[in-house]
Order: sequence, then C-alpha cells, then structure tokens
Amino acid sequence: MTSVTQPSNVELYLEITNLLNQEAYYLDNGMYKEWLELLTDDLNYLMPLRETVEGVGVNNIAKDTQFFNETKTALVTRVNRLYTKSAWVENPATRQRHFISNIMIEGTDHPNEYKVTSYFHFMRNRGSHHEIEQLFGQRHDLIRKTDSGWKIAKRTIIPDQAVLTTMNLSMFL
Repeated sequence: MTSVTQPSNVELYLEITNLLNQEAYYLDNGMYKEWLELLTDDLNYLMPLRETVEGVGVNNIAKDTQFFNETKTALVTRVNRLYTKSAWVENPATRQRHFISNIMIEGTDHPNEYKVTSYFHFMRNRGSHHEIEQLFGQRHDLIRKTDSGWKIAKRTIIPDQAVLTTMNLSMFL
C-alpha cells in the first residue's frame, strides 16, 4: 500500500515560489499562452480600486468598484488579441518586469489549496521612451494542486496607488 505524504513546509514553499517565478518569466517574455496554462478554468482575476480614506485601520479597498474582474475565458480573449495586428497597445511590444517577493503561504480547509500572499512590483517601458511605468502592491492568491501541477485559482490584486499612472491596464499582474 502506498501512502500519500504532504510536502514539508520548505518543499511547499519552493514549489509555490517556483510557480510564481515561472509566471513572472512567462509574462516578462511575452509567453502569454503558456501563462494561461498556469490558471485554473474557474479562475477569478480581480483588481479592486483603492480609495483614499481618513483614519487609521480603515478599509480603503472598494467593494463595489474594480479596475478589472475577469474570468479565465476573458483572459483567453485578451491574450488571443495580443497575437493579432489589432493589439496596438502592445505594438511595439512593451519591455516589462514582474518582481515578486514576501511570499507567505497559509493552508485552507482543502488539502490541495493554499492562500498565498505576495508583494509585486511591475515595471514597463514602451518603445524608445525613457519613462518607466510602475505598479506595486500586494496579491492574494488561491493556489491549487491539480493533476497537471500547481495552478492559480483566484487572484486579487491590491495596488498601493490610489491613482494609477500607467497609460493603460493591458498588463497582467
């Protein structure tokens, strides 16, 4: 009889960190179709608006307004458009980097799902322009172990900026 063992905390951390690093690599190198394979079919991809409110400890994340609230189907449509000539926002293609850090993992009631919090710093440059666009903040993911490996089942992106200074939100975070 074969027994199933849970990976040690170090193994789990390395496996999930590897998934997030692989994701960043795919996005930074324009491998968007490969990136889609890291997402579950029931994915929810959300970026709520950050509000500026007074007070200490006050929730400043809007519950009713989002920059985007997408499913995997919607992301597939966005990715497929990038491979056409009508994706003018990425012509010429941007040069971008995703920096992921402060990865923390918490178990859930489901043995193959984990809540993962990480910080992100996204930077991109367009054409020959010297301006660099930046976004940074925190991501709250639900990461699931599937038969085909680790996948992202849910992502909530919380930008630190209340006013985004990017020209558009064509990037994936």
